[in-house]
Amino acid sequence: MTDARRPSRIEVFPTLDSTSLEARRRAGLGEAGPVWIVALKQTAGYGRRGSAWEQSEGDIAATLLFRPDAPRERLPELSFVAALALADAALRFAPRAPLTFKWPNDLLASGAKLAGLLLELVGEPPLVAIGAGVNVVSAPQGIAYPAARLIDFMAGAPPSPRAFVETLDETFAFRRRQWREDGFAPIRAEWLGRAHGMGRPIRLETPAGLAEGVFEDLDLSGALILNSNGERRVIAAGAVLPPSSWRP
Repeated sequence: MTDARRPSRIEVFPTLDSTSLEARRRAGLGEAGPVWIVALKQTAGYGRRGSAWEQSEGDIAATLLFRPDAPRERLPELSFVAALALADAALRFAPRAPLTFKWPNDLLASGAKLAGLLLELVGEPPLVAIGAGVNVVSAPQGIAYPAARLIDFMAGAPPSPRAFVETLDETFAFRRRQWREDGFAPIRAEWLGRAHGMGRPIRLETPAGLAEGVFEDLDLSGALILNSNGERRVIAAGAVLPPSSWRP
């Protein structure tokens, strides 16, 4: 069922290997969405660069498959569009949560990872599959970045996965419309307003190795601009490491 605020179909499964893999399978069979694929349990969930994504019962694992109707070169901007939408949705349930964005696609609460996003292009011309994983009731241990859970910032009961995804669909529709009508500039500006580590030294793992410097800005494509001892570096891909990983 769809309406003006919630334009996508939502399908909830008791178990899937991965919502992102299911989106790929659907695309291969000709499905173009928009459809949210939600799993109450995943057996092979994954995040960026194939990293495992842990999910407990009550947490969110969902992927939106849709036709972007935008030039290929602009599609990476949708990671930032989705990040704003994810924060909007989380704030509906936890209005006082201290949320920030960790480049390129994580949502933090009090400096710990609350949620992650994964944008994948499927087929040609490409469909977009945006995966979202949200720690609602659990905070995984033993992972690279400290984890947070949404329930710790809420006054009431946690939302069901369907209820959260219904809200996320509304907020993503709003942010995507903003992006289509006003371009990337206001999305980028709002993301930077909540950027974790902005103006401070950070350390990143990139395809070319480790990079260190001061996080100065995003360029107009969403790449991170790093000041490394006076040298301006543009980082198009990588992961910001937690402060505990720093070594003298």
